[in-house]
Amino acid sequence: MKRVLSGMRPTGPLHLGHLHGVLNNWLRLQEEYQCFYFVADWHALTTEYENPKRIPAFARELLLEWLAVGLDPEKSVLFVQSAIKEHAELYLLFAMFTPVSWLERNPTYKDMIKELKQKDLATYGFLGYPVLQAADILIYKAEKVPVGVDQLPHLELTREIARRFNYLYGREVFPLPEPLLSEVPKVPGIDGRKMSKSFGNAIFLNDDEETVRQKIQSMVTDVQRPRKSDPGDPENRCVAFQLIKLYFSPDEQAEIVAACKAAKLGCVPCKKRLAEKVVAALRPLWERRQELENRPSLFEEIVTRGNERARDFARQTLAEAKEALFGASWY
Repeated sequence: MKRVLSGMRPTGPLHLGHLHGVLNNWLRLQEEYQCFYFVADWHALTTEYENPKRIPAFARELLLEWLAVGLDPEKSVLFVQSAIKEHAELYLLFAMFTPVSWLERNPTYKDMIKELKQKDLATYGFLGYPVLQAADILIYKAEKVPVGVDQLPHLELTREIARRFNYLYGREVFPLPEPLLSEVPKVPGIDGRKMSKSFGNAIFLNDDEETVRQKIQSMVTDVQRPRKSDPGDPENRCVAFQLIKLYFSPDEQAEIVAACKAAKLGCVPCKKRLAEKVVAALRPLWERRQELENRPSLFEEIVTRGNERARDFARQTLAEAKEALFGASWY
């Protein structure tokens, strides 16, 4: 089986955007590949270095949600980045030969500095985080990396670092990882913008049932349909319909569109139906999460075992890299 690696930064609770944009894809991949999924807590420090004490709680939250969604620790290696110190050592080795110009031309670097103006990102750690990202990927010799189109420059930088290492030290230690591009469904927040915790418009996976229902009832629908007796246009004007497309079958969607356009279905009952679907889909997640919280020793055992499996692999790769650099080990 080919090897896949991906990770998430623990900067807050997960929401429906994460579920449909990332986690459902991870679930499919674990059936086809040897998957390594990690909590990128060192990466979180690049933007959260002023409030680092929050990161461990967010990291635990991520792992709980991953397991609740259905990631299987028997099929996937689930681990915490900072528990595997080999990431940091390989990062240091890569940093010694990575040109600064490669990092400065990274489009995501420029975009995030503009987007996060409230944070001081003029730091070595933020500039160099793509090198750490390369170490994360290459230390497991990942052959595939699930990414969106906007992340392709990051992966190409990883490939360049692997090429440069292999060329400089005369050994094909690292493979050139390839992207696994996937369609990322549009998941709107309750106000119509992209769902994001920073916008305050998210439906979180750890929200309770009543909160989920209230948030869906407050979603923007067709602003050009002030009365139920007015015909609607859900496919083009209704924000809630973007969520409906994720939770209703094609036949059910067609029925809703027809009833809305004929002014036979109001927005309030429509959103009630949507809330029922979302709650029904989330209930198994809530139940699995509760089981894990009721058995903290099992949760700790899963995380410890995942860290051990990742560490075993990382140590072997780091040893190969150091032998290529220095020859026979002398320390």
